[in-house]
Amino acid sequence: MTTYTKPQTIALHAGHRADPSTGAVAVPLHMTTSYDLGDSENARQLFALEKIGHLYTRVSNPTTQVFEQRIAALEGGAAALATASGQAAITLAIQNIAQAGDNIVVSSELYGGTVNLFAHTFRTMGIEARFADPSDPEAFRHAADARTRAFFAESLPNPSLVPFPIQEVALIGEELGIPLIVDNTAAPVICRPFDHGAHVVVHSSTKYIGGHGTAIGGVVIDGGRFNWEKHAARFPMLTQPDPSYHGAVWVEAARPLGPIAYLLKAQATLLRDTGAAMSPFNAFLFLQGLETLTLRMREHCRNADVVALFLADHPAITRVVHPSQFSGWRKQRVDTYLGGRHGGLVGFEAVGGAPAGRRFIDALQMALHVANIGDTRTLALQPAVTTHQQLDAERQFAAGVTPGFVRLSVGIEDIDDILTDLSQALMAAAAPLQAA
Repeated sequence: MTTYTKPQTIALHAGHRADPSTGAVAVPLHMTTSYDLGDSENARQLFALEKIGHLYTRVSNPTTQVFEQRIAALEGGAAALATASGQAAITLAIQNIAQAGDNIVVSSELYGGTVNLFAHTFRTMGIEARFADPSDPEAFRHAADARTRAFFAESLPNPSLVPFPIQEVALIGEELGIPLIVDNTAAPVICRPFDHGAHVVVHSSTKYIGGHGTAIGGVVIDGGRFNWEKHAARFPMLTQPDPSYHGAVWVEAARPLGPIAYLLKAQATLLRDTGAAMSPFNAFLFLQGLETLTLRMREHCRNADVVALFLADHPAITRVVHPSQFSGWRKQRVDTYLGGRHGGLVGFEAVGGAPAGRRFIDALQMALHVANIGDTRTLALQPAVTTHQQLDAERQFAAGVTPGFVRLSVGIEDIDDILTDLSQALMAAAAPLQAA
């Protein structure tokens, strides 16, 4: 029985003490496709889910399993499933309970790639995405019907940065029998969606969890708290015999293992069938990232707070988007869901709009112009022409994106160097205006 409960300790110890065969304290990297199944009866029991073990790395792997256990413990969930990317995690999280003819209600404030996935790719699968304004939690109730299978949102939306009303929408979901799935990519450690009533959490582990920009991955975490059987009619994929797995009823198959019917089905069917598995090597890299996650988040948050204050006082800036700058109901959400820390993302718009934003990006000398967040390095991007380019103007605006908006993912470099680079880039952005 463990005696530790704090995030930094969990990130170092959960799921692994020492390798039983070698005594290795560091989690071993198991680069293998297959596993010895033992005798015929043992193999039958493994494939029938009568006992737990590794069958094939497309479904599970010892290294990946430690990462899953560690991230589940960090989020306070019952179990986790690693995937090949964050987009794969979102896709599996929805497909696990929704099929053709069903719908999901999703926040209009989302990362552009997620909007495309929901609005276009899911539509080709027959799953409708209905977008709801997160400023009004009741919008999710109004958009739902008998075929709604999930609510979906980002805890700290990229790039609007107004925390999602997790508790309010989760309570609506409990009342209607609809689980809330929260993407916590932008706020690991500083927000724990399960503590506020969320039922499933997803991450792009590519971002802050990995932290070093070296690996692509994702993870789905089952909170183990949603009563699928109470709402059996809404979730036949979990409560009725599954023909893809010799008639297994997942809420029954999971009982000996705990409240993880949702996660067990995702692993046994979707991961098996789609092959969207995380590489064991990537899992190994993410385990290294987890060991310093809480330390890095502390620095990301501290530096981002300073950057936001610097930009708010800068004459070349017309608007700053950062949780520390909010007031009214937005500040109430920040206080409720972020626990005094504000994350590592900062948005702004410079005098001169989109052209000034382009000049700023092109003038950066230290910060990198890349399509990522959560790296140890400071990153910059104009979402309107990159991550949110495929969205029409209405959807861009709903997501908090204007043509001149610039998103910073503030890194853990020395804050003086970060401010120096931003200062010279802002001077370059403003130069043509001053000359005019």
